[in-house]
Amino acid sequence: MHRPARGTTGTLSLALLFLSISKAQAQNVPPSLGPFTRPLSAPVLSPQPASTFPDPITHQPVHWEALHTFNPAAIVRNGKVFVLYRAEDDSGTMQIGGHTSRLGLATSVDGLHFTRLPEPVFFPADDAQKAREWPGGVEDPRLVEAPDGTYVLTYTQYNRQTYTIGIATSPDLLHWQKHGPALLGSASGRYDHLQYKSGGIVTTVVTNPGQPPHLVAAKINGRFWMYWGEITVRLATSPDLIHWTPVENPVTHAPVEVLTRRAGHFDSGFPEVGPPPVLTSSGLTVLYNGKNDPAHGDRALGPNAYATGEAVFAADNPAHLLSRADTPALKPEQPWEKTGQYAAGTTFAEGLVLFHNKWFLYYGCADSAVGLATAPYVP
Repeated sequence: MHRPARGTTGTLSLALLFLSISKAQAQNVPPSLGPFTRPLSAPVLSPQPASTFPDPITHQPVHWEALHTFNPAAIVRNGKVFVLYRAEDDSGTMQIGGHTSRLGLATSVDGLHFTRLPEPVFFPADDAQKAREWPGGVEDPRLVEAPDGTYVLTYTQYNRQTYTIGIATSPDLLHWQKHGPALLGSASGRYDHLQYKSGGIVTTVVTNPGQPPHLVAAKINGRFWMYWGEITVRLATSPDLIHWTPVENPVTHAPVEVLTRRAGHFDSGFPEVGPPPVLTSSGLTVLYNGKNDPAHGDRALGPNAYATGEAVFAADNPAHLLSRADTPALKPEQPWEKTGQYAAGTTFAEGLVLFHNKWFLYYGCADSAVGLATAPYVP
């Protein structure tokens, strides 16, 4: 797909502003979201081996959610929670990354009990993105509502050789337009061959007349913002939620780093972006997923376990870290969070919604099922 040229207006001034920020250590403070508790004693979504789908590439029926259903995005629409979840079929080899992933859609009137569609709504097809998405598939979605009501999806395009953050849009969560890699063409093409994943677009709480408060993508200083990446978390900006430009150091042209690993903590292996961040009364709250290093990590967690942490940035400057919790907001504790294809255990958060005056956090359990935790909403 043709992409317009990326403008650089304001990029230098933004980077200079970020570099001028004091290097003082962020403080450990109580979380701005939470505490999270589990309202159910089981996952909210699990595999359904009987589900079949006529694959548009192989032209054969596949059991598209036979093995694993995990790593979900979430949004509120028409008074219901919609969860867009990653599902792995029973093709390929029995190892992580060896199957084809597609995205299924499930709805709930209470956020707890779901009805799912019989076929995936987003999947690899014989389209312009096939070379990036086949045979590995489409993985790990994050989902936001744009100010005009359009839904914007960030997801991992995986062809079993390389991976990128893909962007797609939809008017109704059923019909999707793929726009290709988020950073393609940015910075004179410096990111065109980069391997990167996990993109969370910044949101804010909006209350329209006659409607409950809900999350919508937010502009800060005239731009939309996205935290992206694993190993190191970085930033990008966009005028339209589709075409993204990394925020770079003006001297080295390296992308600005806003979160890195911490020895002795749950994120000692590395941090990875979680659900779309949200502007709260405390600042810009970023829930992220931390991997525990076996040798230098948190001894209260198992080796290589993933737990959900929280960091808060300045509301007017998404690169200015204000606080970062020393302990996770959610960690693998229940059997379904520690039993599955990722045996080390995960509470891998990707979906956050404001629903019935509570925060509903949807997360992947051991790369095998979808779990839920909730917390009170404090305006």
